[in-house]
Amino acid sequence: MPERPIGVFDSGVGGLTVLRALKEHLPSENLIYFGDTARVPYGNKSPKTIIKFSIQNVRLLERFNVKMVVVACNTSSAHALEVLKSNFSFPIVGVIEPGAREAVKISKSGKIGVIGTEATVRSEAYKRAIVSLNPFCQVYQKACPLFVPLIEEGWLNDEVTYEVAKRYLKEVMDKGVDTLVLGCTHYPLIKDVLSKVCQGISLVDSAEAVAKEVEKLLPVRSKKREGQVKILVSDKTERFERISKMIMGNGIEIEEVSIE
Repeated sequence: MPERPIGVFDSGVGGLTVLRALKEHLPSENLIYFGDTARVPYGNKSPKTIIKFSIQNVRLLERFNVKMVVVACNTSSAHALEVLKSNFSFPIVGVIEPGAREAVKISKSGKIGVIGTEATVRSEAYKRAIVSLNPFCQVYQKACPLFVPLIEEGWLNDEVTYEVAKRYLKEVMDKGVDTLVLGCTHYPLIKDVLSKVCQGISLVDSAEAVAKEVEKLLPVRSKKREGQVKILVSDKTERFERISKMIMGNGIEIEEVSIE
């Protein structure tokens, strides 16, 4: 049991920010990541489809005898987390609750912004989580559907990404928020751009919050000195390989697998 891997999945490359945080916080653990690159993005899909894809992803990870699964996808966490928990016996952790807790903890004014995919924002999962922790918080949400394709294209510090961010975030910033939740695991990859646009506003990186949560909830710890990392994808692309090297460094092989 201790040496069984922790499974992680996302619709694409963004969840690698969670994988990196897990590796930093739990270096002895074996980690296995699945990026559903053949069907990315999830943010513009229906809840029914998101739930279906999420179940298939966990079943794939189950083949590798995982002891826990991290849903490193805000869209899946918003729509499928409870269904996943009821369908599988091992612990399953989403990204929304940890991110919401961190936002409530650091916000001084109680005015909190949330940016995410259309599906995540439409679900109001972050708003519910934040208000349940502090009913006096005011939550302002904004869907940013262009961010994921820009990130997947590798335009992490591009002028186009900066201009898109300025346009998206003006509405939230005009509300006077002092904290902004990056409600998509892709978004930490453009944190430099977001920091320039949102000067003076605290950014909540849910990847770090999730890693701390997993550290607390992990049923048993590995006794290895250094765990192994495996990355799987449903479609092995040059773009994924390029960005994965930026996040995880060299030396990790990427293997294409069938979901069915």
